[in-house]
Amino acid sequence: MRIATSQMFSRPTTLMAALTQKADAVQTSIATGKKFTAPSSDPIAYLRLDSLKRGNADDQANAANIKLAQGILAQSDSTLESIETQLQQVQELSIQAANGTLTDENRAAIAKSIAAITDDIYALVNTRDLRGQPLFGSSAGDAAYARASDGTISFVGTGAPSEIPIGEGNSVQATVTGERAFGDMFAQLKALGDALETGGDIRAAVGGALEGIKANLTGVASARASVGARGARLDLEADRLEDAAITREDTRSAIEDTDIPSAVAELQKTLTVLQATQASFTKLSGMSLFDYLR
Repeated sequence: MRIATSQMFSRPTTLMAALTQKADAVQTSIATGKKFTAPSSDPIAYLRLDSLKRGNADDQANAANIKLAQGILAQSDSTLESIETQLQQVQELSIQAANGTLTDENRAAIAKSIAAITDDIYALVNTRDLRGQPLFGSSAGDAAYARASDGTISFVGTGAPSEIPIGEGNSVQATVTGERAFGDMFAQLKALGDALETGGDIRAAVGGALEGIKANLTGVASARASVGARGARLDLEADRLEDAAITREDTRSAIEDTDIPSAVAELQKTLTVLQATQASFTKLSGMSLFDYLR
């Protein structure tokens, strides 16, 4: 049997090259904190990471929309609360106006107060949301309500407020239309003010107005309840996204991040084998073929 010199050195040389390459890879993994730095290193893991990144991007967009919707819902609730307070003041003024001891001047003063409250409510119902759209109108148009030359205020919005997407196939309306929330509120306020200014059967007029205002307050309370329910839904969705993000990050870390203690142990093991191989190779390279056969 013939043994060539190349055969004597081929195997240990190949082994040392492989060990050196492995040691370099482990050292890079420790330095970067990543198990691999190129898709070619682990194509399957890379595809899984890419999927996780897309999921993160989608959820971040949804989280931003949820935050926007929560802001508009909070704005809706705050504005509805202000309108509710104003209507309660009208209710109190109406009860005062029904007092038979009041003079026409007293009732005219109450009518002026109700007119001022009407102006305040008119400004509130035309509030714009965080997107610049009418809060109680629709995605189209400059305002939810308009005032005619005779002082009549009416709803001029068209359609429903635009929905905000919060997930695949899911969206939410962050407010309600004025038509739904306020009904004939401005007609009731105008009728009450006109009755107080013109006189006549005040008790009957005020009684009818009180029933109308009571119904308007019920409508506003119902709108606030609807807004609150949507807010609770968004809170749950936001929590779900946070949990999904945590789970996704744990998965990503398990796929991509280096386990430093394990990597250090693997590096030490590899270096030990490499040093032993190098020592053996050095000894082998100093021997002649005759010595090797002896």
